[in-house]
Amino acid sequence: MKRKTIAAICLLLLPSSLFAKVTAPSLTGRAGGESGPSLIVKVTNPSSTDRKDVPVVVDLHKALKEKSSTVLSAEVTALPSSKDSTPSLIGSEGEEPSQLDDLDGDLVPDELCFVADIPAGSTRSFRVTCLAEPSQKSFLPRTAAFMKVWDRKYRYPYINSIEYQGRNEPLATYDAIYGHGAQWESELVGFRVYMDHRQSIDIYGKPTPQLVLDKTNFYSTREDIANGLGCDILFAGPSVGAGSFRGYVNDQPTYVDSVEARGQRVVASGPVRAIVEVWDKNWWYNNKMLQMRQRYTIYAGHRDVQVDIQLSGAAVDSETFCTGVQKIEMENEGLMELTTGLVGSWGKNIPDKAAEDLVEGVGLGVSVDAPFLLAKKEDAYNYLTILRPVNGHIRYHLAICALMEKNGFHNAQSWFSWLRQWQQELGQPCDVQVK
Repeated sequence: MKRKTIAAICLLLLPSSLFAKVTAPSLTGRAGGESGPSLIVKVTNPSSTDRKDVPVVVDLHKALKEKSSTVLSAEVTALPSSKDSTPSLIGSEGEEPSQLDDLDGDLVPDELCFVADIPAGSTRSFRVTCLAEPSQKSFLPRTAAFMKVWDRKYRYPYINSIEYQGRNEPLATYDAIYGHGAQWESELVGFRVYMDHRQSIDIYGKPTPQLVLDKTNFYSTREDIANGLGCDILFAGPSVGAGSFRGYVNDQPTYVDSVEARGQRVVASGPVRAIVEVWDKNWWYNNKMLQMRQRYTIYAGHRDVQVDIQLSGAAVDSETFCTGVQKIEMENEGLMELTTGLVGSWGKNIPDKAAEDLVEGVGLGVSVDAPFLLAKKEDAYNYLTILRPVNGHIRYHLAICALMEKNGFHNAQSWFSWLRQWQQELGQPCDVQVK
């Protein structure tokens, strides 16, 4: 959360263009190789409002009725609707930007993902052609995720995953990662998750939509800010920050202490979604031994993140946990809806206490689906949602905004209105059918 000046030599090592070919774990773009199975994907918007950048995720093992190592890339094209005699020309040469993601690290793609605009009350159809050769094309990335290790020679090499023994001091694991943890972003917003016992979510604001974290690494200089690259916008302190996952013992949020090992992994990076995982092995929690894996997913065009927590251990569904949003340190306004799982806050704060003239306005929100919501609580620092697992699983969504956004939100009223609409859309998702 502290802004630092990046040495000039570091700047020379950064990518010179945001249009570079994606080289992260995702397999992206159009291939020219041998065609394989073909699928038809129909996406229906049941609501009365247009939906933009709707995430469309296809479980390849289910769709193909097998786990196929021969699918190395895929091509997605929009089919004409009854109101349109020509296919949609989104992406390169009529192809929709898409990616194949290997979620479990076995080098076999598990899911295909793309985003699509779906008008109110309508259905759009897409053809997915699986191919047996790697893609030689790439799309303009709209999301990204990465980790870098701290290097005293200022090289900061990229890594895909890292795991620390639990006996390490938290500050040592935190400082060993450049940026203090895995980072991910869409064009609109950026995030990082701390590589220590807090595992807090920190947030990054942008004046204009663009991918910038690989340049600033959350360490924006005043020159970066003047050039419109944005900056860290939140001081979390002892709070849950923006949707950080916590234990909940004796009516208090708790950190993820007493673990045998903890780690982070970049699962996918663009062009249309980024995924980061955090795990804790043998977490001694409330006199029980638990295993935990957190997954954070962001899609192109989105300011919200889907959070999936998977827990295992004896009687894990009887345990309680929490998340929520913090009260902003200045001019805080809060939202706690009595009948839903929605909480929010709006206000101003000083993210870097060494730069007190840099005051940032921020909006936070968390939405929890009913099956996972046990209660709500307000304390000195937070608007909390108390969580319960269902078959060891918890899902919630978090969203943020920055006052600096040129076409964004400028008061609590507009932000809270967006949060309510967002929660309604989460409760009425588009239907995806694969044939």
